[in-house]
Amino acid sequence: MEAALVSASTGVMKPLLSKLTKLLEHECVKVKGVGKQIRFLRDELSAMNATLQMLADVEQLNPQMRDWRDKLRELAYDLEDCVDAFMVRVDNERDVPSGFIKRFFRKLKKLKERHEIANEIEEHKACVIEASERRKRYNFFEATSITNTSVVDPRLPALYVEIDKLVGIDGPKMDIIEWLTAETKDSSKELKVLSLVGCGGIGKTTLANQVYQSVKSQFSCAAFVSVSRNPDVKKILRDMAKGLGITDNTLDYDEQQLINKLREHLMNKRYLLVVDDVWDGKPWETIKLPLVNENCGSRIITTTRSIAVASCLSSESNNVYKMKPLSFDDSRRLLFKRAFGSENISFTHLGSVPDEILRKCDGLPLAIIAISSMLADQHAKCEWDRVLNDIGSALAKKPGAENMTTILSMSYFDIPHRQRTCLLYLSVFPEDSVIEKQCLITRWIAEGFIQEQEGRTKYEIGGGYFNDLINRSMIQPIDVEYGEAEACRVHDIILDYLKCKAVEENFVTSLDSAEHAYTSEYKIRRLCLNNCNEEHVALWGSVVLSHVRSVTIFGQPLQTSLLRSAVVRLLDLGDCSDMSDLHLSSIEKLLHLKYLRVSSCSITELPGKIGELQHLQTLDVRYTRIKELPPGIAKLQRLAHLYVDWDVTFPDGMIGQMLNLEERRAYGVQSYEQQKSLQEFSKLTKLRTLEIRCNLTIPDGLEGMIQIVEIYIYLEALLSSCNLHNLYIMNFPGGYPLSLDKRHPPSPCSLRKLCFKRWAIYKVPNWMGFLENLKVLELVIIKVGPEDIETLGAIPSLHFLKLSTDGGTDGSIVIHPSNGFRCLKYFSICIYACGTSLEFEVGSMPMVEHVNLEFSVHKEECLNGASNLGIHHLSSLSKFEVTLSNNYVSHDLVEGEDNCTARCVASVINTIETLPNSSVSFKQWWDEDECEHFLRSWGECNQRIGELLT
Repeated sequence: MEAALVSASTGVMKPLLSKLTKLLEHECVKVKGVGKQIRFLRDELSAMNATLQMLADVEQLNPQMRDWRDKLRELAYDLEDCVDAFMVRVDNERDVPSGFIKRFFRKLKKLKERHEIANEIEEHKACVIEASERRKRYNFFEATSITNTSVVDPRLPALYVEIDKLVGIDGPKMDIIEWLTAETKDSSKELKVLSLVGCGGIGKTTLANQVYQSVKSQFSCAAFVSVSRNPDVKKILRDMAKGLGITDNTLDYDEQQLINKLREHLMNKRYLLVVDDVWDGKPWETIKLPLVNENCGSRIITTTRSIAVASCLSSESNNVYKMKPLSFDDSRRLLFKRAFGSENISFTHLGSVPDEILRKCDGLPLAIIAISSMLADQHAKCEWDRVLNDIGSALAKKPGAENMTTILSMSYFDIPHRQRTCLLYLSVFPEDSVIEKQCLITRWIAEGFIQEQEGRTKYEIGGGYFNDLINRSMIQPIDVEYGEAEACRVHDIILDYLKCKAVEENFVTSLDSAEHAYTSEYKIRRLCLNNCNEEHVALWGSVVLSHVRSVTIFGQPLQTSLLRSAVVRLLDLGDCSDMSDLHLSSIEKLLHLKYLRVSSCSITELPGKIGELQHLQTLDVRYTRIKELPPGIAKLQRLAHLYVDWDVTFPDGMIGQMLNLEERRAYGVQSYEQQKSLQEFSKLTKLRTLEIRCNLTIPDGLEGMIQIVEIYIYLEALLSSCNLHNLYIMNFPGGYPLSLDKRHPPSPCSLRKLCFKRWAIYKVPNWMGFLENLKVLELVIIKVGPEDIETLGAIPSLHFLKLSTDGGTDGSIVIHPSNGFRCLKYFSICIYACGTSLEFEVGSMPMVEHVNLEFSVHKEECLNGASNLGIHHLSSLSKFEVTLSNNYVSHDLVEGEDNCTARCVASVINTIETLPNSSVSFKQWWDEDECEHFLRSWGECNQRIGELLT
């Protein structure tokens, strides 16, 4: 059976085929030859789907092919709507009315509806036959063999750009040249690889070429080769041979002969090689074979758009150079230099328009160059206004943007089909939107873009897609915590390209309330409406909503009823602030609804009939005034993701009935009676993520202790669940420390994240050392002892560790090399009180890249005096943060020359500044003026810290 997966290129063809196969097994198709027709549709569409899959990877289709593809895609949508409507009628027939007369008329109605569906299927069958005949006439299989590569490589101009036209390249160029020519250590003689990584058009090829031209004379031989999306490895090896000085005729050599010839030629030579535009690691496996390491100081530079590929190409993580966008000043210089030939000319009559254009370009050289070409010698403000308005509304289609569009298209078509559809879906969101990760992934699921795999939930797979788009530099991560972004943003230029593609595929229809006409030969399937400029705008009559599957509205709610579209799967009204309960009063009529999001503070309750939405998978009612969920929620047996505010309560016993729940965030325990509901979560075998916040007031004496013991019991039931992947527990009531020694999950345990926030424990329980899947751990420990460090270091896959404590049990916290921490990459520790020293010994935490230390300001001799804490012993350290706060000490301790914290931090910074490839960040948690006064009292050494502040 075909996987039920929706694609931008093939539409709903795969889920349609799956449903047709399932429908053949149903007795309801035994009417008027319906079964025979459905079997014909399935078989014919299966054959045509193979052609659709081939066309999906062709960047340029001729008009006949594009027209056939589009019509077949639309036909699949209509057919699926027909099948779904039929199945809804069948499901409704289960409620057979009592009484002979009622049953008689029910049977008549049923026969009428079945004949109607049979006639509808007959009409669709005729359309399928016509599409099949057209496919045979056009001979698409031969047509799809055309190459996807451009006749002229769009990156070619980067190799021949005049130096005087380059802007903002000097700093990165000198950084890389310094890395290339460094010979201060013995290790510099080894062969090293540096990967330049960044999105398409950020200037990787230009930078690599400028570096290459500047330093190639310092090497015995040098070559610059390009890989591209569809690499010819033999040609690449031949180009390497020619560039590196092999004079033999290599045209008749095979790959092995070329490799052998190159290895022989490079023996005892110091060579430089630039391998430009690497899209994946497979070609590199062959390209690197002749690159011998003779300890002659040879260097290799690669460029790629993927962080994952860059890490694969570079032998060490610190040999990845992430390209940064141009600064605003450099962007402005580049724009005017390209548009008018001079960066110093002032055009005050243009007002703020150039700055607004540059903000949308966001430092992307490719976009700035493309726009400047449109504005070349255009001095009239109206022309600049026109270009500004084009950004975000099909700039990618404008003359002069062809090179930019081609480069972005290469990145787009390199993405696998599934992730490509998910990326295109981002065209739903307006410019500059901060897109919440969990919201985006659950929308992908509801739209059918993600297929569940064995052992992984759809949400986990969606998280992988999200990270892959970040690694490919197609989206920008926001709010990164523990190595994962909680949100993302799309560069305006990339978003413009995606919007154009979405229109081509009839994938998303984006409309503005200011528009008064909509013309298209295709039906609207996904509607995104920006209704922010006017109040309660009624949707114009030319827009037909009866086939809309997905509705997203930004701004004011519509007067037009969305209930006319019975096929709606997704309804996102989370950005409609003026909604009321009335807008949701008939929501139960949307029988196919899978996703519902509302967030208006005018909404106070959910309709009681919401339980009739039997297909609902995600319900998001955060930021409303809803205080209690209706009992009907328990009927939503497909509900997997539930997002409500902390203070929302549940009817008794309802949680245990939500058997398909996978994610439950922000569950608040407000009362003693409500805490008993915690035990219900242990019944939910599919639950993967749970956040609990206890906002209880615990009474003193025996009654309070009884309540504490009961909470321990409920937590034990949660920890005993081997299904949870992420568990967050916050705000333990009454300040009572938690003992976890006797309460532990079974083995094997699936926990990936375990975070106790503002809830202290006495000691780290021994069983934590055996959590083989745990990657993130956050704990508050009253006093950290050597045995706690030993247990934490034993966790085999721990990557991120965040500790908060009053201090060490014996006045010190020492990290020994024998403690483990073999996979740890991030270590954070906050020491509240005075009197504890911290030290990292030689060989400890060998993989740690990022260390964050937080100390309280105090006078007493502690924190290891004025030592450097052994920071220089952390061999992989690349980022170091120090935070000083006065949150836990008297305010008057900020000043004074006997303050040893400042001496300690200054010493640490002195040490860090001597380490290679490391950066220092210094923060404070109090009034900046006071902090400056405090720091400057320490002379020149502490003045450096003050400079870091500013």
